[in-house]
Amino acid sequence: MHERPAEFAPSARLLYPAPTRFSAHWIAPEGALHEYGVYLFRCVFALEQVPTQFVVRVSADNRYQLYVNGVRVARGPSRGSIEHWHYETLDISAYLKPGANALAAMVWNHGESAPLAQISLRTAFLVDGETPLEQALVNTGKARWLCVRDSAYSPVEVPSLLTRKFFAVGKGERIDASLHPWGWQDPTYDDAAWADAVKVVPAGGHNDAISDNAWMLEPRNIPLMEEKFERILRLREARGIDVPGGFPANKCALVVPPNTRVELLLDQSYLTTAYLGLVVSGGRGASVRVEYAENFWCEPELKTKGSRDEIEGKHWVGLSDEFVPDGGKERMFEPVWWRTYRFVKLKIETQSESLTLEDIYGLATSYPFERRAQFLAAPKEFAQILDVGWRTARLCAHETYVDCPYYEQLQYAGDTRIQAMVSLYMAGDDRLMRNAISQFDDSRSGAGLTASRFPSSVRQYIPQFSLLWIGMVRDHLYYQDDAEYVRGLLLGIRQVLACFERYLTPDRSVGQVPYWAYFDWVNQWSGGVPPGWNRRPNWSSKPGDGVPLSDPRGASSLFDWTLALGCEWASDIERAVGSVEHAARNMALAKEIRSAAKKRYWDEARQLFADTAGKETFSQHANTLAVLNGIVTGADARALMERVLSDASLAQASIHWLYYVHLALREAGLADRYAERLDLWRRMLARGLTTWEEVEEPSRSECHAWGSSPNVELFRILLGIDSAAPGWKRVRIAPALGNLGRASGRVPHPRGEVGVKLVVEGNSLLAEVDLPPGVDGELVWGGVTRPLTSGLSEHRIEPI
Repeated sequence: MHERPAEFAPSARLLYPAPTRFSAHWIAPEGALHEYGVYLFRCVFALEQVPTQFVVRVSADNRYQLYVNGVRVARGPSRGSIEHWHYETLDISAYLKPGANALAAMVWNHGESAPLAQISLRTAFLVDGETPLEQALVNTGKARWLCVRDSAYSPVEVPSLLTRKFFAVGKGERIDASLHPWGWQDPTYDDAAWADAVKVVPAGGHNDAISDNAWMLEPRNIPLMEEKFERILRLREARGIDVPGGFPANKCALVVPPNTRVELLLDQSYLTTAYLGLVVSGGRGASVRVEYAENFWCEPELKTKGSRDEIEGKHWVGLSDEFVPDGGKERMFEPVWWRTYRFVKLKIETQSESLTLEDIYGLATSYPFERRAQFLAAPKEFAQILDVGWRTARLCAHETYVDCPYYEQLQYAGDTRIQAMVSLYMAGDDRLMRNAISQFDDSRSGAGLTASRFPSSVRQYIPQFSLLWIGMVRDHLYYQDDAEYVRGLLLGIRQVLACFERYLTPDRSVGQVPYWAYFDWVNQWSGGVPPGWNRRPNWSSKPGDGVPLSDPRGASSLFDWTLALGCEWASDIERAVGSVEHAARNMALAKEIRSAAKKRYWDEARQLFADTAGKETFSQHANTLAVLNGIVTGADARALMERVLSDASLAQASIHWLYYVHLALREAGLADRYAERLDLWRRMLARGLTTWEEVEEPSRSECHAWGSSPNVELFRILLGIDSAAPGWKRVRIAPALGNLGRASGRVPHPRGEVGVKLVVEGNSLLAEVDLPPGVDGELVWGGVTRPLTSGLSEHRIEPI
């Protein structure tokens, strides 16, 4: 909470140092361990003159907001695990002044109310100076730091209807302004009643030889999150008050008389992730409740949502925060963690004093990706799809990738692989991708599997996701140029494959691997199970758990062929940065699995691959994987994929798995069909979505960035721009325009950008290609291959 509003919060200069040794101690309030609590720390120090740099390393458990002389300059630490706990290195000199200065921090531990993505050891705070000057003045455990618990904060329960949807982001907040020590961040604040913080343990990183390792500190490896001021655009309903024109899109005071109840429904018009700010004056003892929702539901059981722009007759449920004003002037309220919303419901109930709502706005926050990719083609819906996909990707990217910002905020490997590719094709920024790859590597179990989601205070394993993690590493190898980074992941890749090998049956099929055998959200997989057959794993047999049918031994074509792909991806990685022997061994195993599976799962009568050897069920997934594995090629692959697209009896791929279906179309020589495969996204646009659903309605989450695959595929499949070698040192351009007569675009590349302009004239292709310095490749169209060199070149190709 703050005394004065700000258009946006400035940030200290974030530095990216090498790992360092620490001289400070972690500190904490007396007696605080794991329980819910918000704590305020402050250290006042004097400077004769402001140095050119004043560098501090800052961290906390759970999290902190850092202030210098009343100005918030950073939020952190970026999420990690106890073994890899992050700190921010900040130059705060720009906020200092001669004389008295106050370095202050709000630190909170949400205890049992914490998001599932938040790992914690105990409440604690750390400041460690870069030089003897900073160390003497502000080091925790050396300089005098005072602290107090801010009793203004308490948790607000999540509505039970939301918890039924697996709601993992934590509870809301209640803030009672009468209990908050206003002005606590300023040097002149009277802190005589505050207690000294107590030392906990010495700070230590991976370079420190200390006997008791607590938080193993590592530098933050991603930038600070973007914070951008945005106004809420529309008022949809107002009850109990006349609202001035222009509210809330324009700043204008709204006076709520004494003893009045008011309810306002506000519409951002698009989904956002933001810290919602309220500025109020007066209103002592009033209740201000803010409820946040992605959208309205069509029925009270929360099953479907229908048109997102329609609210009449629909049902509302949302996470909420509560604020109790103290009567002060221009009090600014803001939750300590960002919220996800399109709609905001504001409920105000005053007591004997009127309340003035001075302003309401959002401080939109996400990872600071910059959109660099360009795409131009008719019809205009391509631009709409790219815009909505990019918004979805931005809202699902914060200090980690998140599966959905409203319900979970968890980083899942299956989602993240697609999200990372969107980041590379749209922004060319791999820092969040590297962070994710390394975090999954850190999460490996003793058996060798990566956790399905991480960071997470509760472990979960989805075996397929460990293989998709290998695919993510292979993606980084081919689309970025950092062989040393990938080489450091070889041990984890080998352990994942070794774990799967332990479950291979003598006939080279994947047996009953433990844990949740989720594969895709497929409605057809929730049906009955033949006698003696299993739905993997044994404990997960409830409908709708995303688990395909397997035979009594656990065998399934979906898992066999995903393992074979994992072996091939690992072989590519080994060949580029590892061991030739490991590469050959991985490919030999992939060949054995593929050979055995081809015989086991092919159904001659249906001309399809079955999900199991019993040939009871068939899916798009099994046949897509057969093509991606090269089990069928050429004309046979094309015929198979035509059946995959036309046979409605097959278990249908969800939004997530369509990423792989479309890769298989390209592999089978049907890439020209891609432009007509966007009907699912067109339907979401028609329903008024501003981000992509988790699955097509009915859907819980309507912001899932695995649905942003067109932000990769329009460039990689339609324009045909792809990597043909590790480090993207060779480019393959194989356009598949379908019925389009022309298209153009550019994508970021580790050495610059790749650009194409494509025009079809009769049977000919006119292509202008622009490659970065030192990059060559090939242009493929109509059965003709032309060499490409760096720089700008023009080509005319007549098909064979």
